Amino acid sequence: MPMVRFRLIGSRDDADTVIAALHGINNIEHVEEIDDLMQGMRDDSSSSESVSDSEGQVYYIEVDAPNDQIADTVRGSAEVVANDRDAGIEFVDEF
Repeated sequence: MPMVRFRLIGSRDDADTVIAALHGINNIEHVEEIDDLMQGMRDDSSSSESVSDSEGQVYYIEVDAPNDQIADTVRGSAEVVANDRDAGIEFVDEF
């Protein structure tokens, strides 16, 4: 089964909206948000635990698809919803 993994940069509402849309795709049974083990850490600051209010949060999401065609549908749907919400999205092989 293909696994689709992506990072979503945006608000909690953005992540929830994308996840809900993916649950609506036929034959998708597993959509999971992966906990960020380095939550709150910033590479660009000596005060790495203070996150700017203007920055979006990063959400790590993975989806099990039963075949490549549905995996492509997942990628397309996630991208459309993220763009509609003005959230960033990056598809990756591994987190």
